[in-house]
Amino acid sequence: MKLSPSKINTFLLFKLPSAYFTGVRVKSISETTCITSVKHKWINQNPFKSIFWAVQGMAAELSTGALVMAKIRESNKNISMLVANNRATFSKKARGRIEFTCIEGALINQAIEKTIATGEGQTIWMKSEGKDTAGDKVSTFEFEWTLKLK
Repeated sequence: MKLSPSKINTFLLFKLPSAYFTGVRVKSISETTCITSVKHKWINQNPFKSIFWAVQGMAAELSTGALVMAKIRESNKNISMLVANNRATFSKKARGRIEFTCIEGALINQAIEKTIATGEGQTIWMKSEGKDTAGDKVSTFEFEWTLKLK
């Protein structure tokens, strides 16, 4: 069974309620791409009237993590996933609706195949860019995912 935006968003409600209640949602997911979205609201703002950096981080992480979850599910193996490191840069205030896009789904296949073949843990860096409705980049996040057979 493939992961869909509605299934992932329901998962958020029960397993990651802070992301759900601050407005983080998956808009679309495919083999290679995941797009998440968050809209500036009172509940997710900082004192400077833009989206708090941690809320941006949740949306960005979800765009990478949903791809990892989908690929693990497709492998039919019991593989754990965990963020080991992350980096972020901010270039503009995040106001209005921000979409985070990760287009690195193809990279995950190699890491999962190597994990299964060798039984050793693997790491992979994935990037997500956040853009406002005008198409201006507001932030870029990179996450180092670790994959390990259970």
